[in-house]
Amino acid sequence: MAAVNSGHLIVALSAVFFIIASYATFFSAFFPLSGNLIFDALAMDSHYKYFAVLIVPTTSYFVIGNWVGWQYYRNS
Repeated sequence: MAAVNSGHLIVALSAVFFIIASYATFFSAFFPLSGNLIFDALAMDSHYKYFAVLIVPTTSYFVIGNWVGWQYYRNS
């Protein structure tokens, strides 16, 4: 039962991250400032707001590449 709840938590947190990252990178250019200090800081930033979004696929590629390399090393 705990595995189902943690799975729902991961999906929910992923959806929240997707929504916040979408606002920070794409939609903040089309909407006025929201009045929220954190969202306004993300909207006004022109460099570091992309870091949080791009760190996810970069980390995934790095982990997968290291895992494949380790498998080649172990099986050679």
